[in-house]
Amino acid sequence: MTLVLVIAFGAVIVAAALASLYLKDMVSAIIASGTVSLLASVLYLVFGAPDVAMTEAAIGSALTTVVFLLAWNRIKKISQSPRKYEPQGGEAKEDRE
Repeated sequence: MTLVLVIAFGAVIVAAALASLYLKDMVSAIIASGTVSLLASVLYLVFGAPDVAMTEAAIGSALTTVVFLLAWNRIKKISQSPRKYEPQGGEAKEDRE
């Protein structure tokens, strides 16, 4: 029973990892990456390492996914606003592409 669970979760982890590499939508790729960490934490629990499973779930799955999503949101907002930069010792000027 445990072997079947490990093989099934392993296959889903590999599929989610490949999906995170090849997905065009960044949010979907971030969610797929979080899925890899979440399933890895379940595998750690199955293997009898609840401390590692809890750490992986908290840091790897939850915190990292949230930080990636917040960073992606920030990048989208910055890229949609007019770009301004401040040259050395000068005023802020608009960057025109």
